[in-house]
Amino acid sequence: MKVIASSIRKGNILERDDGQLYVVLSAESFHPGKGTPTTQIDMRRISDGVKTTDRYKTTEQVERAFVEDRDFSFLYKDGDGHHFMNTENYDQIQVSEDVIGDQGVYLQEGMKVILSMFNGVAVAISLPARVTLEIVETEPAMKGQTASSSYKPAILSNGARIMVPPHIATGTRVVVQTEDGSYVERAKD
Repeated sequence: MKVIASSIRKGNILERDDGQLYVVLSAESFHPGKGTPTTQIDMRRISDGVKTTDRYKTTEQVERAFVEDRDFSFLYKDGDGHHFMNTENYDQIQVSEDVIGDQGVYLQEGMKVILSMFNGVAVAISLPARVTLEIVETEPAMKGQTASSSYKPAILSNGARIMVPPHIATGTRVVVQTEDGSYVERAKD
């Protein structure tokens, strides 16, 4: 299905002239004072993971592949990849590491995700926008230190590193943005 370049968003699947499928990593539109507005699209070829960047006129047509978004539940990870279960028919599928990418650290057992399927193969994943994790290691809070804009490093229960406000202590549960791994707030348990 043909769509204009400016309507492309992160996670969309495009079919380029070479017949290959690409998942969009980022799409940014530029509107210069003079000249033609353009849209720059960073994407990854699904078959082998090669990254590429294309620039289109904002009104130029690009081919968006028809993918079906389905709900899945994360089961576990092993040496073969990540395993998911279809929540409608209980079929299990395995998804390779290159499709999951760096978002894999936020997968938790039983987490509901959306997998984009193309011809029965998972080509992209959408995680919940936020997850709650526990701080397992950080510097102790200093007495009298205010919640200023100074952040300190911390390690989450999934092993990821994050910057948190000074008042957050080890054992605190925090909400994290899955898209960029940033601290949102202290979890309200």
